[in-house]
Amino acid sequence: MLKLDVKRKMLTTDGEKILTINTEIPDGKLVCFFGKSGAGKTTMMRMISGLLEPMDGSISFDNDVWFDAKKKLFAKPQNRNIGYMFQDYALFPNMTVEGNIRYGQTIRNEDEVEYLLQLFDLTKLRKQKPTRLSGGQKQRCALARALARKPKLLLLDEPLSSLDYEMRSSLQEEILKVHQLMGVTTLMVSHDKEEIRKMADLVITIQKGVCNTIGINDFE
Repeated sequence: MLKLDVKRKMLTTDGEKILTINTEIPDGKLVCFFGKSGAGKTTMMRMISGLLEPMDGSISFDNDVWFDAKKKLFAKPQNRNIGYMFQDYALFPNMTVEGNIRYGQTIRNEDEVEYLLQLFDLTKLRKQKPTRLSGGQKQRCALARALARKPKLLLLDEPLSSLDYEMRSSLQEEILKVHQLMGVTTLMVSHDKEEIRKMADLVITIQKGVCNTIGINDFE
């Protein structure tokens, strides 16, 4: 279970706010962060990943404490069992598809690289570099790399925002399939209400710095 009880001062579209969240996310759920641009969705993801330190509170996942302000404990990103797929994919342009996936591993395992290449239909593109890939192919490569370290927690920051409707719909299905196949807890940022209703078990809404967790049946 992911336990979040954190605060962070930030400049939002509504001015300076204290971004606050206090919630628990059960293992194996797909949870979407929803709110208007600048509300703090990416800030929340960066705090969970360890790329940004909260000003107060605590973060823990299963039996691991990742952040505790009182104990002055702050685990670095590489010490958190997560996979992070950034909004711009952040693929290494000088590496091939298989090189990017291999880079994501904490322990080298060529069988796992082959498995991910096949799972995301990238085998024929394994020697291509990101500049030669379409948007959908880049998305699949970035997702494969995020999963290469076998994370228990997968963070997806608006992974489908730049794709057309047909590709977006197809990759929604692909993310759902991987989420269920890997049994990973998934947090995803999205602006698309239809996408959230299709994919999420829970929704964390962010408005004026306040986060609320609701069931998908209560999301409007």
